[in-house]
Amino acid sequence: MAKKKDGMNKSQAIRDVLAANPQKPVKEIVKDLASQGVKVTPNLVYFIKGKLKGGKKRKKRIARVAMHAVNASANGKAKKTDAIAMIRAVKELAEMAGGYDELKKLIDALAG
Repeated sequence: MAKKKDGMNKSQAIRDVLAANPQKPVKEIVKDLASQGVKVTPNLVYFIKGKLKGGKKRKKRIARVAMHAVNASANGKAKKTDAIAMIRAVKELAEMAGGYDELKKLIDALAG
């Protein structure tokens, strides 16, 4: 990571400003850092803000998808199929039918 000669890291300077005031507009952050002698672009500020927020949003999105996969609808059927559970169920069904070939024959008989 590139550092200035005096040891100040631009990204860390942006994080410090955002820690003090997370709602501060990007233009003001750029202006404040310029007055401190740290030259940053608005793109870098947007990037750092996104990195700070990104982890939280991603965790929420993953949790939401997991909850939808687990929750059942009013009729008791799953809204989204859990692929691993489905694979295990098919494997058990194949064992009950006498193997995958026998299961395929049963499926073909039901389809035709």
